[in-house]
Amino acid sequence: MKKLLVFLILGIFISCTQSQEKISPTAILISNVNSIDVRNGTVLENRQIVIDSGKIKRITSEIQNPEEYTTIINGKGKYLIPGLTEMHAHIPPPTTHSDRVEEVLFLYVANGITTIRGMLGHPEHLILRKVAKEGKIISPRIFTSSPSLNGNSVKTKEEAIEKVTAYQKEGYDFLKIHPGIQREVFDQVVTTANEVGIRFAGHVPVDVGIRHALKSKYASIDHVDGFLEGLVPQSANVKPTDNGFFGYAFTPLADTSKIDELVRLAKENKVWIVPTQSLFERWFAPITSEELLQQPEMKYMPKTTLENWKTRKEESINAPGFNTEQWTKFDSIRKLLISGLNENGHGMLLGSDAPQLFNVPGFSIHHETQGMLGAGMTPKEIIASGTINPAKYFGMEDTFGKIKEGLDADLILLDSNPLENISALKEISGVMLRGRWISKEEIDEKLAMVANHAAQN
Repeated sequence: MKKLLVFLILGIFISCTQSQEKISPTAILISNVNSIDVRNGTVLENRQIVIDSGKIKRITSEIQNPEEYTTIINGKGKYLIPGLTEMHAHIPPPTTHSDRVEEVLFLYVANGITTIRGMLGHPEHLILRKVAKEGKIISPRIFTSSPSLNGNSVKTKEEAIEKVTAYQKEGYDFLKIHPGIQREVFDQVVTTANEVGIRFAGHVPVDVGIRHALKSKYASIDHVDGFLEGLVPQSANVKPTDNGFFGYAFTPLADTSKIDELVRLAKENKVWIVPTQSLFERWFAPITSEELLQQPEMKYMPKTTLENWKTRKEESINAPGFNTEQWTKFDSIRKLLISGLNENGHGMLLGSDAPQLFNVPGFSIHHETQGMLGAGMTPKEIIASGTINPAKYFGMEDTFGKIKEGLDADLILLDSNPLENISALKEISGVMLRGRWISKEEIDEKLAMVANHAAQN
């Protein structure tokens, strides 16, 4: 009897101690929010989510003494998803003023992008990656490629060994492959990369070809590069270098019955795909520069940049061979490829190639999601391509990509459900960047400053 009494008293003591446990003054409570599970596309209603020290500390349906939290974000009627990853981003070169670099990084964050994969690296980007990780600037988490490996930068196998080894030692996250590399040099890049332990991604050089590229196990192939060329029958006897803009010139020759073979190779070799479909619906597309210049996000780009974009855009659509009829077929083949790779390939990654012609950092991701939707992907699949899939790609599922206790607090609070309408990704109520809450009001204020600076340049 005495033992039972002791246990009862001890239980009451522990219960009282827990109920009196102090709430951290730095803890943030997101209350009554609809949390989206990106793994299965379900909505968990009225969740109470506690954030502290940059991490998701607790997820529950009920919470005691919510009024004791210093910071409470009212999530009633709103939807919470993990922060997005832009898998084909470009960080400004080191010749860019530091203020402008920070503005570009903020444009990503303002659109809910909490991680970027920089696709044209420079030693300065390694420093920027560290600064961003330490939270010294408002910036997405940064992964950066090496400087470009292309037909001019690696002409011999010896150069391939030297540069791949050096880039791995310098700490780049992966190698960026660009056009022009000859096949034997490319094979040396692959061999050395595998030996020193660094992955490679990007374009498919013409001399390499899509089948050999897939069998070489790219980490990702971007732009669906090389795939259309891979649909051309050998009997067509074409000169590979006559392929035009990402295979556009070969559009009339493409045999779409070959798509399944390429999709199978992508799956067998675990090659992720970054479509960058917006690039082909904006830059290389029968839409005028005047129409694109009227879009609201253009105010965040310097006038000199917009003038350059206009010139290059007009050159591309006025080039010999470009016409709406062929572009329409080209676009339809790309969508068939994207659809097939999404349904039966290894997986899709969200990336828009920004800043690129009329692709404004951050804002272009919304054009990309519409392009993916047009290719047959569902909102759930699109959201996964920008959240859980990048986490899998980087081997960091225990760090970001989901709303789960213990993971980094990279979150977007939305006004409506993106599973029902992907355009809801634009209806941002606030962004949490590794535990730092950036409200809609703060976002709008900073965007106004970016627009003002752009107008002055």
